[in-house]
Amino acid sequence: MPYVTSPVLPAGTLSRTPQPVLPTGDGLVQRPWRAEDAPAVHEAFQDPLMHQWHIRRSDSVEEAAGWIEEWLKEWEGERTAQWAVADADTDRLLGRVALRAVELGEGMAEVAYWTAAAARGRGVAARAASALTRWAFDEIGFHRLELMHATANEASCRVATKSGFALEGTKRSALLHPDGWHDMHLHARVRGD
Repeated sequence: MPYVTSPVLPAGTLSRTPQPVLPTGDGLVQRPWRAEDAPAVHEAFQDPLMHQWHIRRSDSVEEAAGWIEEWLKEWEGERTAQWAVADADTDRLLGRVALRAVELGEGMAEVAYWTAAAARGRGVAARAASALTRWAFDEIGFHRLELMHATANEASCRVATKSGFALEGTKRSALLHPDGWHDMHLHARVRGD
């Protein structure tokens, strides 16, 4: 049975070229992950705040290295695309930004991020999410980007707002964290916002 609309973005839209480096223009760079990032990723996941808001933990540098291998392969599969967020001058790892749940045919994806403890309070996540959003809309042609966070995570709500993502509603009891089920805020941006 044929579809009545064409795909917003055809298969191969991402994977036909190497994953790009995305400068923010304000001191950050979003670059593909490197094997040598593993110790910094492991260190970032030792922070109790990461354990509170993320459903994974890193028990070793080797485990973090395995994650990086997965993240690098995901570009080809076009379902997830992840970047290391680093200081543009020193290349020090500050966090991660990603497109998850990519649906090219629908022109949709979910923006996700985390920041290392030492980088918090400096606008890193908001700047990275904004740069990724510009690229996704202007360079790739996505139609809609969503962003979700636990309603109790006020810092992440500020990141979403600063990045121009409008609050659309609350998904009740939507994600299981170590301390139980969390309601999730759903924010979104549509191309042209």
